[in-house]
Amino acid sequence: MVNDMDIDAQIIEYINYVEIERGLSKNTVDGYYRDLAAFFEYVKKTYKKIEKKDITNYIMYISKDKNSKTVNRHIVSIRNYFKYLSRNGLISDNPCDDIVGLKMPKTVPHVLNEDEINKLLDIKCENALDYRNKAMFELMYSSGLRVSELLSLEVNDIDFEMNAVRCFGKGSKERIVPLDDIATIALKNYINVYRNTLLKNKSSNLLFLNAHGNSLSRQGFFKILKEIALEKGINKELSPHTIRHSFATHLINHGADLRSVQTLLGHENIKTTQIYTHISNNYVKEKYNETHPRSKKM
Repeated sequence: MVNDMDIDAQIIEYINYVEIERGLSKNTVDGYYRDLAAFFEYVKKTYKKIEKKDITNYIMYISKDKNSKTVNRHIVSIRNYFKYLSRNGLISDNPCDDIVGLKMPKTVPHVLNEDEINKLLDIKCENALDYRNKAMFELMYSSGLRVSELLSLEVNDIDFEMNAVRCFGKGSKERIVPLDDIATIALKNYINVYRNTLLKNKSSNLLFLNAHGNSLSRQGFFKILKEIALEKGINKELSPHTIRHSFATHLINHGADLRSVQTLLGHENIKTTQIYTHISNNYVKEKYNETHPRSKKM
């Protein structure tokens, strides 16, 4: 039987490895820990006694109430863990050798059109939270940052002289992304006046704070996004990355090349960026159908 303390003993060296030696982000490391802890809680065995059937049974078990994306994340966590054990000579046979992920349905990111984005960004600022939300959304649409990157920004990451933002993406890789003038003005208003109101005499370097002067969570950000979208009459399905997806799609719609968009988004593989060309193609077809004199007669 494996208890909670034993579970930590099974995975702590690996967690230290991915955090320190591989330099993965806190969110990724925390995700690995949760996934592996859940796995060991289920199998109730030490890693040396794990067999392939234990892993396949676990996959079947979590597939009952989790979507394919979540199941695949668990599979990746387990597979990477056993690869680490095998590479370091801690196990002789890797039980994950033939374990593959579930087939994922092709999904298209949730995107707002330019009119909807303009509505979303048109925030009437009456208090500190309004100025924060305005700065947050303008920054995200100007730069295409991931939510995790946005919420981990510090004040010094904004360079007003260069009109740019420095962020650390997946694998703690640094990139510099330019900012447009509207985002820069919104950030100056927030930082110079209203951020201190939210800070409430606390000490924090984080750029975006919640109403209590603490860090703003991903869930908090998404709640704000949904509430403002509802106020603006935007009834589309949203995700925390809707503004990021819209940023990329609008760039491609206006002629940006795929490599530039890949660099701005911080994608390692250009195939990840190519999804936005599909959205852009749909946009072109839609505009054709709306405007070509013969398109409605077909």
